[in-house]
Amino acid sequence: MTSICSTPVYELKELNNLFIEMTSKNCNQRCKSCYIDFPLTKNIKDFISAETVKEALNDTTKENLRCIYLTGAEPMMHNDFNSILRLCLKRCDVCICTNGSFLNEKKVRFLSKVENEGNNQIFFRLSLAHFNEIDNDNAKYRGNFRQTIFALKTLSFYNFNSVLAIQNFYGLPSNLIEKMFMKIFNENKISNTELRINPSFPLSEQNSGISAKTDCMYGRCLGTKGVYSCPFLSNDFRGRVGASFKNYSKSFRAETDFCALCSQKNDFISSLV
Repeated sequence: MTSICSTPVYELKELNNLFIEMTSKNCNQRCKSCYIDFPLTKNIKDFISAETVKEALNDTTKENLRCIYLTGAEPMMHNDFNSILRLCLKRCDVCICTNGSFLNEKKVRFLSKVENEGNNQIFFRLSLAHFNEIDNDNAKYRGNFRQTIFALKTLSFYNFNSVLAIQNFYGLPSNLIEKMFMKIFNENKISNTELRINPSFPLSEQNSGISAKTDCMYGRCLGTKGVYSCPFLSNDFRGRVGASFKNYSKSFRAETDFCALCSQKNDFISSLV
């Protein structure tokens, strides 16, 4: 067992990326590989308030924020999602990390109008597990493949940039994944989409598929219970670095199993867009 004293300490070099956990327990889907331990009830009131977000943005006015990531569970379930999105867009670019189920033509058209209200851009991050529909849905949930492809197609039509992260549960060769998804993109007229292939790990060790190796060096996550070193340690006391951005620690001791897993990866969330 590794001693806490021997675990690395990471210093925040610059606050470029602000992750806002819109909700930690509310999602309209149940991916088999999801890292979240969802409660039996769906009525968990853990949505972050617009006032908390506004306060964080005010407290970080001197920071060099480059992108704000709206994360979840599913961030678009938030009742004040549109208001919070507009608040964040006044500051910098925004990346919405979503399962894509809310991205129908009407919603995407509305988001295009919201983006055009200012100078900053909206990006999207979605994920799949396989280029074959059946294999993908076996790892995620039934209907996930078609839902995600439709969302990407709609986003492309409205000229949004997006990232499709591939959770390589099946350990397939990267060149095969790239070849097959390029074919899918061409067949569905999907453009402006970057393909990101995450390393494969045993299903028992899977997280949400986003690499987070150095997020704690360039970002912090805002949750309902305070500020955390990265989005995967939100609500974990070992990742908590402060109550708010008025007074938070720029040092973080990487002592969790997730931190050890991150050290094996090559990317981090903020490299996705």
